[in-house]
Amino acid sequence: MKSVKQARRGLPAAEREKRKRYLFATLVTCAALAMIGGTIHVVELGANRMADMRSKATYDIKQEKAHIKAAGEMAMVLAAQGKGLPTQYTAEEVTGLLTLQQWQEVDKTIVIPAGPFIMGTDSVQSNEQNHPQHKVDVAAYKIDKYPVTNAQYARFVVATGHVPPTYWENGKIPSGKELHPVTLVSWYDAKAYAEWAGKRLPSEAEWEKAARGTDGRRWPWGNVMEPDRLNTYYNVGSTTAVTAYSKGASPYGVMDMAGNVTEWTADDFLPYTGTDAPQDLFKAKAGVVSSAADRSLKVIDLITTDAKYKTMRGGSWKSDPFSTTAYHRNYSLPNYASDFYGFRCVQDVK
Repeated sequence: MKSVKQARRGLPAAEREKRKRYLFATLVTCAALAMIGGTIHVVELGANRMADMRSKATYDIKQEKAHIKAAGEMAMVLAAQGKGLPTQYTAEEVTGLLTLQQWQEVDKTIVIPAGPFIMGTDSVQSNEQNHPQHKVDVAAYKIDKYPVTNAQYARFVVATGHVPPTYWENGKIPSGKELHPVTLVSWYDAKAYAEWAGKRLPSEAEWEKAARGTDGRRWPWGNVMEPDRLNTYYNVGSTTAVTAYSKGASPYGVMDMAGNVTEWTADDFLPYTGTDAPQDLFKAKAGVVSSAADRSLKVIDLITTDAKYKTMRGGSWKSDPFSTTAYHRNYSLPNYASDFYGFRCVQDVK
């Protein structure tokens, strides 16, 4: 009985060449099908992961516009409708939002002594914008013990006529949220509040020193992530009262510097000296729709602008836990606001 190889030798050259082409085509088709199958599997995994993340979100992604606002957007909408500002508190009503003891507590500041501290990190597992570790010397200053609360922001709104955050109902804080950090505030809102209060926004260095002290620790309490010390990664699903996590205090006793809300600082988002981060990371981008087709498909191109990002610190109730490290640098355009953006203030010590 002839072998396959012997049988092929008896075939005409043209037939042998034809069979070779068929064999090659079959192999290519199999390889292509394997690649397509692998791609579909990866896409399915990605879709499952996105579905999982969406299930943890506290609002439908279709409602994103209700949770992310540009500075002044509410005022412009009201003006276009010919309406004034929503109903707001009287001064007496604001005073009654908290007890005297609660007002005294949330208004506390803590002195951070002058001197050097370790800023940034050399960890290869950390984002590049956090590199390298370096020493920074700062003058003494006072920092708010807590992020600015809704109740404190209400005093500012009543005193100045500033537009309240859009999640306040008829210009008033949702019930039970008086001690939660104020959110949906832009960098400009935070700056205006700080100036009204006779304070200012902290520099990055001031914020980080207050959060981690001088020993280079990763989180305010130490070097190990301990979920019961902070509100992050949807473990609650919203902001919490600024007094809720007493075990999350920094070495100086400053609270909520990891999780709850990510906090605006005064500084532009710029590279550290000697960083290995790509320079393009620090250039502000804006979304541009190139065509009607892209608009219908919700495709947006990001282009570099002359604007500057502002640095944000501390992570939030939505963040990856490792984004809550004291050295992690986040960033946003100053006119943006979100339901996990907040802030605190500092004062110079004379």
